[in-house]
Amino acid sequence: MGFIALIPARAASTRLPDKPLADIGGKPMVVRVAERAQACGASRVLVATDTPRIAQAVRAHGHEALLTRADHPTGTDRLAEAAEQLGLDDAQIIVNVQGDEPLIEPALIDAVADLLAQRPDAAIATCACPLADAQALFTPSIVKVVCGADGRALYFSRAPIPWARDALSDGAQRLAPGLPAWHHIGLYAYRVGFLRRYPSLPQGELERFESLEQLRALEHGHTIVVHKTPTPPAAGVDTPEDLARVRAVFANKV
Repeated sequence: MGFIALIPARAASTRLPDKPLADIGGKPMVVRVAERAQACGASRVLVATDTPRIAQAVRAHGHEALLTRADHPTGTDRLAEAAEQLGLDDAQIIVNVQGDEPLIEPALIDAVADLLAQRPDAAIATCACPLADAQALFTPSIVKVVCGADGRALYFSRAPIPWARDALSDGAQRLAPGLPAWHHIGLYAYRVGFLRRYPSLPQGELERFESLEQLRALEHGHTIVVHKTPTPPAAGVDTPEDLARVRAVFANKV
C-alpha cells in the first residue's frame, strides 16, 4: 500500500497573514509545497484547508484540495477530518507535510513513510537531525527528542535533553562531546486508524505545559518511531525574513 501526502494549510497566521498564498517565484507557497510532495513516492498529494481561496489557488495550479472545518485546534485534527472525507482504510499511511515548507526534500517524506510501513508497532513516524550546537540545545523554540535503542521516541521537550550532568555541572551552556542530542523535525507519518482516534484523546499535562501536540500520543501509550537524518532540512517559513530567504532561493533557480 502506498502512502498519501496531506498538506494542511490555513490562512490565519499572526506573523504572516495568508501565508499559504504568499508568492514564491510566481506561485503560492502552498503550491510550491505540493510540487515538492509530488516529487516523492506518494500515490496522491492533497492540500487540506479551511479557506476556499487557498483551495481555489491549489486547484488552479493542477493540484488536489479539499475543504475542512475552520475550528480544528491542530493540523493533526484537520488531517483526521480529511482522512474521514477521503474514506481511507485504517491501515493507510498519511504523511503530514507542513504547508510552510517549500524547500522540503522529497526523500525525507519518503523516509518517514517507509519507516512507519516497516514498524507495525508504531502509530506515528517522525524525524530528527543532530543538534547543531549548544545554543540549539538550550533554545526552547528548538524541540529536542530522546530515543530508545529501537528508535522509539522516549520524550520530546523544549528543554535541553538529555542533560549532560558532569559536562554542565559548572553552569556553562555547552554541547557535551558525544551527547545523543537530536533536533526534532516536524514531519509526521500516521496510520489513519490512529488519526481517527486522535481527536478523542484528551490533552495531557505534558502536552499542555510543553505545548507539543506529539506528547499527547506518548501520554496515551502510542508509539512514535524516529528516522534520523544526518543533515538538517532547509528551514520553513515563519517570518517575513524566512519568506525573503526562500524567495531568494527560488530566484536563483531560474
